[in-house]
Amino acid sequence: MSTELPPYFFRTRENGAIVFRVLTEDRARRIELDQIATVNIRNGEIKPQGDRELTEEDAAAIADWMEERVDVLAARDIDDILRAVDMLNQTAHWAQAKATDDQLDIVTDAMLLAMHDLRTVLVRKKADRVLRSRGMA
Repeated sequence: MSTELPPYFFRTRENGAIVFRVLTEDRARRIELDQIATVNIRNGEIKPQGDRELTEEDAAAIADWMEERVDVLAARDIDDILRAVDMLNQTAHWAQAKATDDQLDIVTDAMLLAMHDLRTVLVRKKADRVLRSRGMA
């Protein structure tokens, strides 16, 4: 474990983070977090806290974090979808091997509608990609 603390701490939120500068210069060896900005990943907005002006170092650290965070969230999205594929496979096995008629009555309509909606979106998106790759769109 490193004894050095990073210069910035990003308290993540649903759409970004609150950015703090980590201060360790206190005589009592306490760690202070000085809020310097709020970041919105969705629109790329960086709002300095109060009337503060961000340094070039602050701006660079925030930009690096935002780039990394977008990559992390994209990877999580793919992982979530692959988990959903696994869940669909488990659901198919459950429906075939374990489910009672009453249980199937509870879930069938909702599953069929959700799967129909998903299939429609996937087929349309695949067709769009094929047409684009052939230069037809």
